[in-house]
Formats: sequence, C-alpha cells, structure tokens
Amino acid sequence: MDDVRLARDLVSQGLTKFDISSELQRGNLRRVRRGAYTGSDDPDPGRAHRRLLEATLAETHPGAVVSHASAAVLHGLPVPHAALQRVHLTRDRRGGGQRRTWLQVHGHPLPQPDVWTIDGFRVTSPARTVVDLACTLPLVDAVAIGDAALRQGAELGELLAVLGRVGPRRGIASARRALDLLDGRSESYGESVSRVLLHQHGLPAPLPQTLVFDQHDVFVGRVDFAWPALGVIGEFDGRIKYGRDLEPEQDPTEVLWHEKQREDLLRELGWLVVRWVWADLRHPEAWLARLVRALERGRSLPAPAGSWTTVARSG
Repeated sequence: MDDVRLARDLVSQGLTKFDISSELQRGNLRRVRRGAYTGSDDPDPGRAHRRLLEATLAETHPGAVVSHASAAVLHGLPVPHAALQRVHLTRDRRGGGQRRTWLQVHGHPLPQPDVWTIDGFRVTSPARTVVDLACTLPLVDAVAIGDAALRQGAELGELLAVLGRVGPRRGIASARRALDLLDGRSESYGESVSRVLLHQHGLPAPLPQTLVFDQHDVFVGRVDFAWPALGVIGEFDGRIKYGRDLEPEQDPTEVLWHEKQREDLLRELGWLVVRWVWADLRHPEAWLARLVRALERGRSLPAPAGSWTTVARSG
C-alpha cells in the first residue's frame, strides 16, 4: 500500500500500542482511520481518499468492487469533498448494503462490462461510476461528474447502456434526469453546475463554449456560455479567480488584464456580458436576477456585430 500501514503490521514489526500512540502524539504517524496510519497528511482530498481506500480494502471481502465516489477518484473524475468521507464498495448482489464510519457497501448486480481493473483495484467502469453517482448525488454534482467523464472520452451511448442494464433501483429516475442534461462542452465543474441551475430555474439554455468573431472574421474570444439570439454572454470565473488552468510561467495579473481586454472587445461588438463566481452558485438568486435582466435587455437591442459558432458537442 502507498504509505499506509495497518496497526497489525506495525505490531508485527515490534511496535506496541503505546509506541503507536506515542508516534501519533509526536506527529510521526497520522491516522488514516482506526487501525491504519500514514507518515504524513495529504491536503489533496482525492489522494487522502485513496489512502483511506487502500487501508480499507485490506480488510474487506475480496469480491468487493470499488465504486461510486471511490471509483471516481481512481478514474480521475471530480467528486465533491463531502462524498469522500467514506470508502464506497459494491458487492455483486441485490441488497445487503452496509454503512459504517469509514465504509459504505452497496449491493447491486455487477455485469462484467461494468468492472475494470486500475492499479490492481477492481473498480466500476467510468460509465457505471457516473450512473451510480447519478443515482445517489444531487443533480448538480451528478451532471458535473458526467460532463467530466464525457470530456475524458466516455460516450453518452455507454452511459445510456449502463442505465438500461442496472435495472430498477433507488435513484434511477434521478440518474435519467442527469444523463439528459450532460454536455461535455462544459469545461469545469462550475460551468456544469451553472447549466443545471439555469435549467432548474427555467432560463433559456445557453450554448456552451461559443467562439466569437468580429466584423472582419477576426477571432475575439471563446466564451463559456452564449445566448446569441439575445446578444448575451455568460462567463464563470472559477478558473481565473482561483488560478486554475494557468501555466507555471503565466502571471495571473497579466492573464486578468488580457481577460479584461477581451471583454472590452466583446462589449464593443454589442454583446452584454454577465460574470459569476462560485459564491454566486451557492446563493444564485442575485446572479440569476442579473442574468434575467441582461436577457430581457438583449431582446430590445440590435444583434451584436460579427459572427459566432459553437464548439461541436462531445459524447
């Protein structure tokens, strides 16, 4: 296991329970869970969960398959931190689920196409993982994870095939709703959440990842969302505001300056630009009101100059 040591192994190496307690107090050992330790903390939630997974699998039924949020970690899919508090495993059976402090065991049939092997772990396939999570997580998270799977190369047809063969189970209607909303053109978790919130509040669906050109067919910019018929652009600022997607040599200040210049050009062409950040998604009332005002205003304004096209839909 990757830096994870079980209490029984430490004892077999000559340490007593008192020694283990002393090492914990000195900070030489950190508790992963009861009876499992590591030499250092890992601030990354995904890597920390993998440690918990490794420690837990050593003491579980050999037929168990890593699933749900734990499988998403192994597939490199984004998962809300709240879903990483427990290791999730699935046994090939109907019912018989169990829930403990660090572990949740699900009982569902596992057809062979739904089981992969990654780094020696038996794990649900990306498509099965998305469907499992779509049955159990809120719609915004289910769609964000599904969008990420499409960006990684999963096909919507695969997801629908899994949905068709998992059979009746709790949450299946929620999973169908999530799959109906998937669009791999959303390039981040926050963009996916934005789309779901717009849908839930009855706003017109935007075109994700739209390319905008000026009157001379010169490329001006790629925008997160656009309502071309209304001349409105929407931008989720999670990437720039939090330093994501920047190369090591990029200066965030310079990136923000270029972003401002790009927005000025868009406004000069006649586009209305509405921006929002993560805080707006957590409390969306004010953001949605701003967007509604922009859409209403856009109906009375001339169409923006230039042209636009959207990126081809993936999945």
